[in-house]
Amino acid sequence: MEALKGIRILDMSHVQAGPTCSQLLAWMGADVIKFENPAGDATRGQLRDVPNADSLYFTMLNCNKRSITVNMKSTEGKQVFVELLNKCDIVMENFGPGVLDRFGFPWEKIREINPRIVMGSIKGFGSTGPYAQFKAYENVAQAMGGAMSTTGVPDGPPFVTGAQIGDTGTGLHLAIGLLAALRQRDRTGKGQYVEVAMMDGIMNLCRVKFRDHQRLTRGPLAEYSVGTHKGMGAVPRAGNDSGGGQLGNAVRCKPGGPNDFLYIVVQEAVWNALAQRIGPEVGMPDLATDPKFAKVADRRANQNDMWEIIGEFALKYSKRELMAILNPLDVPCGPVMSTEDLTHDEHVRGRQMWVELDHPQRGKWWNVGMPIKLSDSPADIARSPLLGEHTEEILREVLGYSEEKIAQLKGKGAFSTPPKKAA
Repeated sequence: MEALKGIRILDMSHVQAGPTCSQLLAWMGADVIKFENPAGDATRGQLRDVPNADSLYFTMLNCNKRSITVNMKSTEGKQVFVELLNKCDIVMENFGPGVLDRFGFPWEKIREINPRIVMGSIKGFGSTGPYAQFKAYENVAQAMGGAMSTTGVPDGPPFVTGAQIGDTGTGLHLAIGLLAALRQRDRTGKGQYVEVAMMDGIMNLCRVKFRDHQRLTRGPLAEYSVGTHKGMGAVPRAGNDSGGGQLGNAVRCKPGGPNDFLYIVVQEAVWNALAQRIGPEVGMPDLATDPKFAKVADRRANQNDMWEIIGEFALKYSKRELMAILNPLDVPCGPVMSTEDLTHDEHVRGRQMWVELDHPQRGKWWNVGMPIKLSDSPADIARSPLLGEHTEEILREVLGYSEEKIAQLKGKGAFSTPPKKAA
C-alpha cells in the first residue's frame, strides 16, 4: 500500500521548487497530474544535453507524474481546469505574483469551486510584505535569507551553497505544509491555503546562525576560528568551522586535489586518543598533555594551531586512509565526496539514492533517489512524462470524458495553442 494512495494533486508548478515537492509526494504514492501550458514547463528545454529531448533539469524533478497540456487562454481550457479542481485534493502553483489572479482563479475562487481542496503556493517572498512583488531565484533567496552572508571565508566574498536550499529546500517545506493541511482537512472537511516563501525557508535553514546572532549580544563566539566580540552585530563568515559546540574543519589530504579533504570533528571525548595517535608522527609525543590543547577551552583558543598540527598529519594519507585511522578512534569524520565519488559509491547505490531510468527520447539516465525511506511503502521510481503524454488518459479516467467530447475540445484549442494567422 502506497502511503498517499488516493490523493490526487493538480500540479501547476514549474522549474524546481514546486516540482521537487510534487515529485516527493508522487514517490509516496500520490497521483500527480502535471498541468502544463501547451509550450510545457520551461525546464524541458533548458540546459539540454540531448537534442530534441527533455532536459535532465526536467526529467530529474518530474518522475512519477502524468502530464496534461491545457490552454488556459481558452474558455474550454479553463473549464477543464475547473473540473480537475473538483477531482483533486491539492492544487499547487509557483507562478509569479498575480498570475493565477489574471487567469481569473485567485484562492477565493478556487476555494469556492472546491471547498475541500488544499492549495500550495511557493513565492519568493510571500504574498504579503514590502518584498511581495519581487521576483526571486535560488541565489537571490540565499542572499536575502541569511545564507550567503554566513558562507565563505572571513576575508572573501559571500558564497552561495551548492545545495539548492532556496528551491529544493522550499519544496520540502511545502510538502510538510501540504501533508499537515490534508490531515486537518480530513478532520474538518475544509481545505486551506498553504504558502511557503523561499526567503522564509532559507531563514529556517539558517536557524543556528540566528542562534549565534543573539549570542553575540552577550559575548564572543569562542568556537569560531575568526575573532568575534560582543556587540559586533552580524554573524561572520566562518569558513569550514563546524558551527556547533565541537570544533570541526576540512583538512587537506594527499595527493592534494580539489576534493582531497577529510572533514574532522574534534569532540572533547576523543581528543586524548586523537592526540596520542597524531603526536608521535608529527614530532609531538606529548601532544595529548600539551597545556595549549588540554581542555576544550584551550583548543578553542588555539584552534588554528591545532588544525595545523592535524593538517601536517593528514598530508601523509589519502582521505580514505585517514578516515580508516580515525574511525576506530570514534572521531566523527567524512571525506569530501565529489559528484563523481557519489555516483559510484557502494553505500549510495545500496540505499537506492542513484537510480537508473529509461526515457523514450533521451534513453538511459540517472536520477537521485527517494531520501525518505518508508518501510511499508518503498518508492517505486518511474520516468518523467513527455509533454502532454497523458492528456487523453486523464480526461477519460479522471473527468470521464467520451472520445467525442475530447475530439470536440481538441478542435476548439482546449489543449494546444492555436496556430498564428498569417499576416
